[in-house]
Amino acid sequence: MCALRLTKKTRARYSADVLPINARWILPLTLGIIMSPLPVVAHHSFAAEYDDSKPVKVTGVVTKVEWQNPHIWFYVDVKDESGKLTNWAFSGGAPGQLMRRGITRDAIQPGMTVIVEGFHAKDGSNNGSGGKVTFPDGKSVFTAGAEDRLPDGKK
Repeated sequence: MCALRLTKKTRARYSADVLPINARWILPLTLGIIMSPLPVVAHHSFAAEYDDSKPVKVTGVVTKVEWQNPHIWFYVDVKDESGKLTNWAFSGGAPGQLMRRGITRDAIQPGMTVIVEGFHAKDGSNNGSGGKVTFPDGKSVFTAGAEDRLPDGKK
């Protein structure tokens, strides 16, 4: 029977080799554990931001598109009956999610006239969830996120 016998010199060398490796992983591991829930806490839900009992439907001209994570935003100038111009901001799904549906960053461009259907922000501002965008040619795209409600009552 072969027995492994560690001498004091071998144990000291073995411990010295292993300790720095373990010590190098303590800080990154601790930071990873502490910071991992932060993105989950920072993300909002549809119900927290928008009122699904207050649908909104506006027609206007796109002034700006922000195609970036975590959600796209597009802005639409809307004229009321008196001619007063109001800029609305609409939140859509994540860029990657929209691209998987075939909606690219070129789908909505500044200068386009669009009809946007969604839901009004709970805070009463001119913000909304932009669930459905219809173009003058009748083509529509669904820009809502997977967790958002759509104007026709679907989820």
